Amino acid sequence: MLKLGVNIDHVATVREARYRGLVVGGPDPVAAALQCEAAGAHGITAHLREDRRHIQDRDVWKLREMIRTRFNLEMANAPEIVEVALKLKPDIVCLVPERRQEVTTEGGLDVVGSLAGLTTTTQRMRDAGIEVSLFIAPDPAQVEASAQCGAQFIELHTGSFAEHFSDPEKGETELNRLIASARQAHGLGLQVNAGHGLNCENLAMLHRVPHLVELNIGHSIVSRAITVGMTQAVKEMLAAMEGYRG
Repeated sequence: MLKLGVNIDHVATVREARYRGLVVGGPDPVAAALQCEAAGAHGITAHLREDRRHIQDRDVWKLREMIRTRFNLEMANAPEIVEVALKLKPDIVCLVPERRQEVTTEGGLDVVGSLAGLTTTTQRMRDAGIEVSLFIAPDPAQVEASAQCGAQFIELHTGSFAEHFSDPEKGETELNRLIASARQAHGLGLQVNAGHGLNCENLAMLHRVPHLVELNIGHSIVSRAITVGMTQAVKEMLAAMEGYRG
C-alpha cells in the first residue's frame, strides 16, 4: 500500500504571518497533524528550517510527543539542526537543501558534491536509531551517491514532473526520469519516497512509477483544506492514491 505523509509546514506559514515571534496564535500545526492522522494519513512531515520561517522548535517537540504515526523531520545538513534531530529522535529525517531566498525547497540535494558530509550525518543518525532519506532529483549520479552514503531512503523530487505533467511530451519525459530513478534505487537496495508539487490531478500519472513507499504532500492538501477542511482534504488525497500497484 502506498503511504501518505502530510507536510504541515504551510499551516505554520499561515500562523507565522500573523503571530511570528509569539508563542500563541493559530492555526496550530500540531492540531492539524492530529486531524491528518485521524483522517488516515500514515505519517507527518515538518521542516525545521535554519531561518525558522514556519515550523518552530516548540512545534517539532510537540509533534514528537503527540503524533502516533511516523514523524519525518525535514532538515538541512546544518550543525545546529543535526543536533536538534539527534535529541528529538524523529522516526526518520529527510535531508534537503536550503536557500534563504527560496519560498519552499526548490531542488534536490547535490549528494555527489557533498558525499563526505552527508555520509557523516547519515551515520550519526543511523547510530541514534533514526532512518535517513535524501531528497534528490531523479538523476542517476545522485541515486548512486545516495546509496554510497548509507541512506535507507531517497525521496524523489517530483517538482519538474508536476510542473510539466499537463504537457504530453514534457510530462512523459519527466515521468520516465522518475521511473528510471526508482528502478535504479530499488536495485541498489534503497527504498523510494516521492514528493513536491503533487496533487489529486497529477497522481494518476505518477502511479506508473514503480517501488514507491510513501508520498510526502503538503501544499495541495493544506490549500484544499481551506475550502473543505483538513479531514476531507486528506481523504481526497488518499482516494487519489488508491490502486497504486508499485
